[in-house]
Amino acid sequence: MPVEIGQIEALFRYPVKSMRGESLDAATLGWHGLAGDRRLAFRRLEERGGFPWLTAGKLPDLISFTPLRREAGDGEALPTHVRTPEGEEMPLFGDALAAEVGRRYGSPVQMMQLNHGIFDDASISVIASSTVREIGRLAERSADVRRFRPNILVRSTRDVPFEEDQWVGGVLTFGDADAAPAVTVTMPDVRCGMVNLDPDGGKPAPEVLKACVRANANNAGIYGTVTRIGRLAVGQTVLLHR
Repeated sequence: MPVEIGQIEALFRYPVKSMRGESLDAATLGWHGLAGDRRLAFRRLEERGGFPWLTAGKLPDLISFTPLRREAGDGEALPTHVRTPEGEEMPLFGDALAAEVGRRYGSPVQMMQLNHGIFDDASISVIASSTVREIGRLAERSADVRRFRPNILVRSTRDVPFEEDQWVGGVLTFGDADAAPAVTVTMPDVRCGMVNLDPDGGKPAPEVLKACVRANANNAGIYGTVTRIGRLAVGQTVLLHR
């Protein structure tokens, strides 16, 4: 018997890995996550290991670059330009942007597009707003969900921090339709130094990650795999199926 656990409070996607994200009212959930999520990333040309992508963990400035759409298209179209932290707009695949990011990083980079997405562990991440608030309280920082870069923020009925751990092994469905979009919860979201970065400037605050470690063994939110595609929208009911 499914249990109602809350509602979708917010939706986010991140077209370019580690750059500023977008808040959405609705989004298409496909087999590879939200449409347009993390489809683009800078590749480190001199990296020969298994993870060539440039992230804000290696270049905190990236979090202050803003993807933009300057051409006609629907709300889920990929960006065409990027605004630098200084306000200059550059074409997404242009040499100028690659040169600017490479200069800041200290090594050459190249923008890449992968249609199935460029993810660290899973194509969907979910966190409850109660968890975000508790970490903010423990870290004595504002409870800014953007630090955690989720796809789905859930306003929980129980309002209990870290209740997402109890969802692991279950299935989340969104909305009341018989064929509602669904995500199988596969694992807790083990946090890294990204949560320390101020979303508005990249300034680090190590106490945020320390709060995650102290409060819940470094877990905050969950990862999932899409098991039924469909349309997500803010306000939809979230059900947990065991």
